[in-house]
Amino acid sequence: MTDIDGRTGLPASAPLGVTHLIYALHAWTVVIGITTAAFVVTAFLFGWPSIVAVILNYVKRGAAAGTFLDSHFAWQIRTFWLSLMWLAIGGLAFVSLIGIPIGWLIWVLTGLWVGYRVVRGWIALVRGAPMPTNERFM
Repeated sequence: MTDIDGRTGLPASAPLGVTHLIYALHAWTVVIGITTAAFVVTAFLFGWPSIVAVILNYVKRGAAAGTFLDSHFAWQIRTFWLSLMWLAIGGLAFVSLIGIPIGWLIWVLTGLWVGYRVVRGWIALVRGAPMPTNERFM
């Protein structure tokens, strides 16, 4: 029988603290992207806090299986990989002189999207709510 935490209703082995840590690492990277010369999306994808966070996502995801935390792990992983995709698309646009403004716009919008997903996910985690798992492109 699994021990249940009376405060959270989660199994004692569920990585609630790690999930908060992952959101904190991603949020830290967003702040780095806002306050430095880096774009939010490049800081998010290449900054060590987010790289540590995505590694933790993959390492601890099994412990979250069967709980609402699993949806948060999927949300965080999806955010990382979709950000990488949009960074690459922006980079392809940036290759041509005409596409430079489009590439910059894609990177800025992706950075805003990343910030939104970190905030939305962390708020849902604090409330004890799962994240949507039937997303297609969001």
